[in-house]
Amino acid sequence: MRLKNKICIVTGAAQGIGAATVAKFAAEGAVVIGCDRRAEGVAGAADAHAVDVTQRPQIDAMVAAVLARYGRIDVLVNNAGITQDARLVKMTLEQFDAVIDVNLRGVFHCSQAVAETMIAQGAGVILNASSIVGIYGNFGQTNYAASKFGVIGFTKTWSRELGPKGVRVNAVAPGFVDTPILASIPDKVMAHMQAQVPLGRLGRPQEIANVYAFLASDEASYINGAVIEVSGGMTV
Repeated sequence: MRLKNKICIVTGAAQGIGAATVAKFAAEGAVVIGCDRRAEGVAGAADAHAVDVTQRPQIDAMVAAVLARYGRIDVLVNNAGITQDARLVKMTLEQFDAVIDVNLRGVFHCSQAVAETMIAQGAGVILNASSIVGIYGNFGQTNYAASKFGVIGFTKTWSRELGPKGVRVNAVAPGFVDTPILASIPDKVMAHMQAQVPLGRLGRPQEIANVYAFLASDEASYINGAVIEVSGGMTV
């Protein structure tokens, strides 16, 4: 088991990629702390915490509870994310701010909350959820693209700051993955999305979780500051 006894925090753990990551990490032997706005929706974790990543006091309380119980934090997966799509001329300030608050500020809050512990340990892994939209942009996703571009900037910067302290920071950039976040997309648009993928299908949450598990493990001990696309070749 690649993650045996590692203390791993996963945000946005109640559904989609987050839920798949909880299941994968647990299967690999990790002690998983699943965080979501609804703790009761987190299944398979050793501990579940109600955490809104836009609320720093909730994050700090969760981190303190994890340290009190386990004494260390080995891995943080910044998975929590939302979309509120609209074209630039139609996007409201509320839509823009909501996505930036969760997808960008939330990653900052969670990472800063665990960084000192990982530095003191001389070891740790922070994994950030970006997106191919954060590399190439996408129609109607000004806020989402900005947040995911920003996450890549975090990843590159923190890998330089924290790497010398023994802490690795990497990002995963999924393509279109079959999760509830796509539920509102019309069938015609979904078919067009699938047609853009050389593999001819959407990704599965488990396929992203597998990459997180590898990056969290000691098998990835020399990978730092990377942004790994998991898109079925969509951007080839």
